[in-house]
Amino acid sequence: MRYFPILFCLTLLFSCAEKKSEKQETLEEKAQRIHEKVITIDTHDDINVNNFTDSINYTQRLDTQINLPKMEDGGLDVAWLIVYTGQDSLNAEGYASASDNAIAKFEAIHRLCEQYAPDKMELALTSADVRRIVESGKMVAMIGVENAYPIGEDLSKFEEYHKRGARYISLSHNGHSQFCDSNTGEADDEWLHNGLSDLGKEAVKEMNRIGIMIDISHPSSESMKQMVALSKAPIIASHSSARALCDHSRNLDDEQLLLLKENGGVVQTVAFSSYLNAEKHEARAAYMKDVNQKVADSLGINWYERSQFFSLSKEEQDEFMKNYPKVLKLGNAMAAKDPSAPVAVGVTDLVDHIDYMVKLIGIDHVGISSDFDGGGGIEGWTDASETFNVTLELVKRGYSEEEIAKLWGENLLRVLDEVQAVAAKS
Repeated sequence: MRYFPILFCLTLLFSCAEKKSEKQETLEEKAQRIHEKVITIDTHDDINVNNFTDSINYTQRLDTQINLPKMEDGGLDVAWLIVYTGQDSLNAEGYASASDNAIAKFEAIHRLCEQYAPDKMELALTSADVRRIVESGKMVAMIGVENAYPIGEDLSKFEEYHKRGARYISLSHNGHSQFCDSNTGEADDEWLHNGLSDLGKEAVKEMNRIGIMIDISHPSSESMKQMVALSKAPIIASHSSARALCDHSRNLDDEQLLLLKENGGVVQTVAFSSYLNAEKHEARAAYMKDVNQKVADSLGINWYERSQFFSLSKEEQDEFMKNYPKVLKLGNAMAAKDPSAPVAVGVTDLVDHIDYMVKLIGIDHVGISSDFDGGGGIEGWTDASETFNVTLELVKRGYSEEEIAKLWGENLLRVLDEVQAVAAKS
């Protein structure tokens, strides 16, 4: 019995020491602990096949916003690499040309995972794959398809894309496709299908059957509503934000967000300046236009506005995509030295959208994306190396570890599981 007071005192001492240690944890230390623990998933990262060769690839610290060294620096576990194809005429010739481009991107992603970086990155097809690969210490690649245009009218290609690794597909991009209307129709109120075409309705059923998530980030509002009505599985918006905070047709209005909740899906809030705060974006863009042109002139390269991209030739587009990250990096460095430069859209604006959508539809239906190398990137999250800053802001806003885990990836993985479960019953 004489040892009891000593043991009691020691227990009390250790308990007090632990509480003191907990109290001394700063917000940044807490954020770092959470960031290292949760699975961080970015659902939209564009790629250029020129960066997937044996001499130039993502094992290197390229000027791209997304690559393996930058992912490692920022603690980004999972990157959805995007098979994106612009579109031409809705005919066999256009489909065939676009198909070649899409297949080249599929093959590039497989080369990265299987030839260039098999010891650092692996392709995941399921949520179980994601957890296993992260646990092994590797980074994860997943594949999304932005625009089903290259599929043409052959619905069997959905299954081919699935076999190549695609786990989400959007049925249109900037322009009405053979499957559905695009959000871009809103500008002039001109529509091709008034939502989904008959082929698009069959495509929704086919994606349900196979186990591919339906992405509604680019289709029109009416297309989205019809997809929700038809789909037997939850859907996603792979890179969109809240229209109530920024009135852009690429964002989801409250009606769409509530439909998404009812459907069981998830909206991946996107770090795209003009979709987060139009006023700040426009002021900064006007300022940066001259700065970026000066940078391009000093480098002796051609420079275009992003709004001109789709009017450029294939060679000009390739040149632009190659130079874009370099010019932006140098331009932002110049702007940082100018105290009169307009404030850039930043991580706080991104989390404002997260806050709004969490309040409206709940923590289980909101996620995070960047649209890196496709126009995304904001102050504080300019590339994958700064991914931690998003977690830090979430901690500052009072989100718990469990909530941050849901936002960074668990919600998306849940939807993937549910979509694949629906397919398994087909």
